[in-house]
Amino acid sequence: MTELAALLTHLTDSQRGPAVLATLVAVAGSSYRRPGARLLVTATGQRLGSISGGCLEEDVVLRARAVAATSQPELVTYDTSSENDLVWGVGLGCHGIVHVLLEPIPSPAPAWVHTLATQLATRLPTPLTVTWRSTDHHQLLGTQLASSEPTSEQALASPSSPTSAVFSETITPAPSLIIFGAGDDAQPLAQLAHTLSWHVTIADPRATFATAARFPTADRLIVAPAHELVARVTPEPDACAVVMTHHYVHDVPILRDLLSYDFPYIGLLGPKKRAARILADLAREGFVPTPARLARFHAPVGLDLGAEAPADVALSILAEIRAQRSGRDARPLRDRTRPIHD
Repeated sequence: MTELAALLTHLTDSQRGPAVLATLVAVAGSSYRRPGARLLVTATGQRLGSISGGCLEEDVVLRARAVAATSQPELVTYDTSSENDLVWGVGLGCHGIVHVLLEPIPSPAPAWVHTLATQLATRLPTPLTVTWRSTDHHQLLGTQLASSEPTSEQALASPSSPTSAVFSETITPAPSLIIFGAGDDAQPLAQLAHTLSWHVTIADPRATFATAARFPTADRLIVAPAHELVARVTPEPDACAVVMTHHYVHDVPILRDLLSYDFPYIGLLGPKKRAARILADLAREGFVPTPARLARFHAPVGLDLGAEAPADVALSILAEIRAQRSGRDARPLRDRTRPIHD
């Protein structure tokens, strides 16, 4: 479960008490977490999520008690830019300034909480705004659904108001990974993707392989003939796919269908020669993918990590997908000449 999912699970619980939500809304310089990171302090003092590497959470919890008592939001600024920063009793060494808004979340929760939970459950994006500073005393600080016409409950100024500071973001569903092939080596890939809170679909022509017993953490199990699998899966436009059926006659129709669409990532397990043979067979059938689609076709799949065991191969595959989704080249961070967080 992601941090956000854990927060929403608690906030939508009708039996919970009041809570305080801390949102990292702005950063100047370096910071462990980026804007949008959230920490929820429950009525019992439990912490869900994080806004730093553990450096600021204790102070946030203390401040959250005051916010809970007054039901008034509070903006806190942490300046860790000093070389000898010992403000919080530790040398943070992040060399940045972070702004954190603490806002009370009553019970029952406001509308944006339930909308966000519903949207994520149905895999739809949700735009949010967090107004964290304003000189207008009629403008409420806090989180709301982004809309052109705020409701009375969400009576906030627009993000373009010169008197307000607003953090805007669109919260998107977890990445979607479709694994075509339910062999033994697909199991660690599905498990690791689940650990990362990705949405995992297992698709295979063999009903005895694509089972809940073999893939207990999969979100979906699809069984259909190979030439129908992609259509039956109905993948989302930004889904990533890995083909690893280990059966040539299955891989050919699956790849033909996948390469007919503009998926951001398609990977094929196996040597280069096997991939070249499949593409040649497809060409003889009259199907030639566009150069743009071939550029997103990774065969062999995964990064060169020296992986051999199935779990290591799963790591190399997910690392490559993560880099692809982030627009990174997967080089060592010590060789990066630009900031880690753009």
